Parts: sequence; C-alpha cells; structure tokens
Amino acid sequence: MILVTGAGGKTGRAVLRAAAARRLDARAMVHRPEHGEAVRAAGAADVIAGDLRDPGVLALAVKDVDAVYHICPNVHPDEVKIGRAAVEAARAAGVRRFVFHSVLHPQIEAMPHHWRKLRVEELLLASGLEVTILQPASYMQNVLPQWSAIAARGLYSVPYPSTTPLCMVDLADVAEAAATVLAEDGHAGATYELAGPEALTPERIAEIVGHALNREVEVEEVGLDGWAERARASGMRDDAIDTLIAMFRYYARYGFHGSPRVLTMLLGRPPASFEAFVARVLAGGG
Repeated sequence: MILVTGAGGKTGRAVLRAAAARRLDARAMVHRPEHGEAVRAAGAADVIAGDLRDPGVLALAVKDVDAVYHICPNVHPDEVKIGRAAVEAARAAGVRRFVFHSVLHPQIEAMPHHWRKLRVEELLLASGLEVTILQPASYMQNVLPQWSAIAARGLYSVPYPSTTPLCMVDLADVAEAAATVLAEDGHAGATYELAGPEALTPERIAEIVGHALNREVEVEEVGLDGWAERARASGMRDDAIDTLIAMFRYYARYGFHGSPRVLTMLLGRPPASFEAFVARVLAGGG
C-alpha cells in the first residue's frame, strides 16, 4: 500500500492513475471529502480527508502503508512545516520508503517555493528513511486552462517575454516515473530531474498549438501587473501571487532549462514532446 498526499490535484490524480496501471494499491489523502470521488476514479482504494498540518490525520493516513508519495499543495507557504510533519509521521509509523515530489532546480533561492522544497529535501536526507526525490519541470498541462481562449481568440497569454525559453514536461510522464520508483527497488538515495525534451518559448508554443488547431495563435504579454490583477480576481491568495511573480521575474531574466536524459532512463523511452502532448489533447486526452 502506498499513500499519496495532496492527491486531489492534477498531480496526485495522475500519480494514482499511473500507480493503478502498475497494480499498486494506493491510499489517497485529500484536503476535502468532496475530492474523494475523483481520486477513487483515478484508482485510489482508500481515501482519507484532512489537513496535512494535522498530526492526527497524518498518523491515520500513514497507518499500514509501505511507502509515501508526498505532494504538498502548490506554492503553499507552510511547505517546510508540512514536509516535516509528513516525515515525522512516516518515521513514527515505520514507513520505510518516502518519495518526495519536489521541483526542478529547487536551489534557486529567487523562487521562494523552489527554495522551500529544497529545505524539505534537506529534512529528508537527514531522516533515515529510504528517500527518493523527484524534481519535475513545469507541466505541459499548465497550458490547458487557456485552451478554450486560445481556440476562440487565438491568444496565448503569458506574464513574461514571448521569447523566454522554458523547459516543460508531460505530467503523464512524471506520473509514470513516480509509479516506477514506487514499484521498483533500487531508487533509495536518488534525486531525479524530470524534464521534457526541449525548452520552448511562448512563441514556439503558440506556433505548435496554432498549427494543431489550424488557426493563427499569437502571444499576448500581459505583464506582471496584468497577471496579478487577473489572479487576484480569480481568488488566488496574495502570498501565492507574490511567489509566482518572483518565479516569472526569474524566468524573464534567465529562462528555465533542464535535461531529458534522466527521465528517458526512467521511462525507457524519450519523454513526450509538446507536439505529442497537443495531439493527445485534441484526441480527447490531457
């Protein structure tokens, strides 16, 4: 039995589906009970709802599991506190294997949510557990919230220059790699970077999507103030907005690069290209 924390989001559900494909029994920990149906549909055999900061709920979640796959909610300000609580719960329950869903290049202090994940990695390396750390790039699936607008208006909006090179990865490949390290022995002590085949600029993304949709797609640079206004209107927390703005500033200055070699090794094949991802979306996948 494996426990997937933070299982209600797109990452958790993808990991559950990949685990089910490897015939791994999985328990899903979600924040709200109403997420239970979605994670069961993704393959969870058992569901526990509660706050990751609650030691009592965590103790119940790790009971009788062999491995933990820990996902912290995105850009959570209490990431280090949550990570420490998850580690302590796993150790207290005698869980031997702990896989942490980190981020590509967590050592970049200019991006606060990356830096917090590095602090959790540090905790894990001193935990005495059989630790595997996965460091995925940003997902190709992050384009999907704009998909309808792109198709309708021919605009792909970004809060950084249209020439910014960004490494992305297909979440399905990340989930497959996660299931691999959960199902197989020999990954203890490893830190694996999970990156797609190339860095793409927004201009190139627009070109690929436009070609697939058979229409012209242009990049709309909304700027940080414009992006923040939209994010605030959608209900995003101020701390999350500030964290993501710091990330966008880093992207604009340096881009974000990674290598596909490690993910290729884990998958036994090259990771999916953005073109292949777009083709799957048009075929009804995601």
